Amino acid sequence: MLPRIAITSGEPAGIGPELVAALAATDVPADLIAIADRGLLTAAAAARNTVLDIEDYAAARIARRRPGALRCLHVPLRVARTPGKLDPRNGAYVIDSLARAADGCAAGEFDALVTAPVQKSAVADAGIPFTGHTEFFAERAQREVVMMLIAPDGGDRALRVALATTHLPLARVPGAITRVGLVRTLTIVCEELIAKFGIAAPRVAVLGLNPHAGEAGHLGREEIDVIVPAIEQVRAAGFDIVGPLPADTAFVATQRVRFDAVLAMYHDQGLPVLKALGFGDSVNLTLGLPWIRTSVDHGTALDLAGTGQADPSSLIAATRLALQLVAKRH
Repeated sequence: MLPRIAITSGEPAGIGPELVAALAATDVPADLIAIADRGLLTAAAAARNTVLDIEDYAAARIARRRPGALRCLHVPLRVARTPGKLDPRNGAYVIDSLARAADGCAAGEFDALVTAPVQKSAVADAGIPFTGHTEFFAERAQREVVMMLIAPDGGDRALRVALATTHLPLARVPGAITRVGLVRTLTIVCEELIAKFGIAAPRVAVLGLNPHAGEAGHLGREEIDVIVPAIEQVRAAGFDIVGPLPADTAFVATQRVRFDAVLAMYHDQGLPVLKALGFGDSVNLTLGLPWIRTSVDHGTALDLAGTGQADPSSLIAATRLALQLVAKRH
């Protein structure tokens, strides 16, 4: 039987539904289950001039799927969508889709989950507390998780960047970085590199928070007071941790090839480098969940919605990584 991959279409006014239609048109060897509004997917396929054969979702597994075939677990939109125009009334639709997908993964109904991009502001404007997929799934699963993005880095190499903090205002980052939190994050990263990627003895670089990693305390003491003690504690547990390194040189080609992953202190410290290297081919992976979840490396691109011009490469890459991880698990 084919691996069963749940796909959420994300923000209905964005490019997510069109990306799902484009993914379904490929020969990716998976039973794709779109958790979305059926009419939304039909309109998205039309925007791309894609022939899509949508079937109602049934629990029975299938042995093969032809390009263009897609099974749909229908979740109704709250209101009709207009491409490119956010409507907070559909915020609940986004949450319902994510909840159904997460619960199905937790129950073993789906082998993995791949998510198209959401518009966090639209969900928040609906009065629903929401800071992102990663945080939502962590709360749903009651697990400590880590956001990691992965980009091709030439040949068989990959650049993996994990985050100590995720979707926080920059002013709140220093207070959110604690010894306990860093130890937990580094432990998850190392254990998942072993379990998911088969790296027997992973080597992880940790970036400093401040310029020049604090310059021996002259540019900030977070490295001395928090980051170094956390690194030493994780090293004592038997993991190979290097740092704290200055962020402005850690990603130089001759440096980054020395590590299996890099832990950045905040979102825009590590991800701009990764996306400059591999935007469109990068994948977001949530570490620490009891199920496999991957996602795209980009946002909702409201300006492209409805044009049929959105590039599905990242969603396809996310699906292929999910399939690789499913195969390793089994």
